[in-house]
Amino acid sequence: MGRPFSPRDRFRRDNEPRTRINDKIRVREVRLIDENGQQLGIKPIRFAQDYANERGLDLVEVAPQAEPPVCRVMNFSKYRYEQELKAKAARKHQSQIVIKEIKFRPKVGVHDYETKKGHVLRFLKARDKVKVTIMFRGREMVHPERGEALLMRLFEDIKEYAVIESPPNLDGRNMIMMLAPTKELPVKDAAAKGAPATDAAADEAAPAEAPAAKKPAKAPAEEQPAEEQPAEDEPAKAPAAKKTAKAPAADTAAAEKTAK
Repeated sequence: MGRPFSPRDRFRRDNEPRTRINDKIRVREVRLIDENGQQLGIKPIRFAQDYANERGLDLVEVAPQAEPPVCRVMNFSKYRYEQELKAKAARKHQSQIVIKEIKFRPKVGVHDYETKKGHVLRFLKARDKVKVTIMFRGREMVHPERGEALLMRLFEDIKEYAVIESPPNLDGRNMIMMLAPTKELPVKDAAAKGAPATDAAADEAAPAEAPAAKKPAKAPAEEQPAEEQPAEDEPAKAPAAKKTAKAPAADTAAAEKTAK
């Protein structure tokens, strides 16, 4: 007769490893490790259980496959909590691959094609793989090349974001092509997400900085008026020369008056 049913059993997963502790360990001898990690040698199971009980700790079977099994004296609740934290951290750093599926018909309309192409782009930008399926019905199976042409047309439209992981392949009445996201996003999408600009973006920004390098060339032009100051003074002296030229005309008028 098996052990009686416990209400906790309905919360336990079938694939969850079972760890025997305290009275659940039913062997004659164990290799005992104390709470400080020191080996105490091979001891009878009753001695190991009493040793853990006296210290208010649990006797935990850590290596049931060993001969004899290895048991350690510890706080089992704290041990299980630490194991759950390690498993959670491992799942956090584990990358999950998500596969999305988009289905087309060989005679897909223009608007329907553009809509589904937008879905494919959205999946690829989210770093998901996309399974593109062409569904053939009835006599459409006579021309499978139309489905292949549609798949390659889709890839040509989104080749900046995707690579072909598996080429178009006919599987029954469906033709399937698997697309995977590229390792790096295009320049325009990387800039939209705040990523550092690539060399191509830096080259595009270089011509905008060229006028700043030409500013020192204007210095000689600003020095030219200082060198031409004598030329500016000449027009100022010209009226004085004209006044002296008018002096003989005034003497001639005075001489005419005296003659009269």
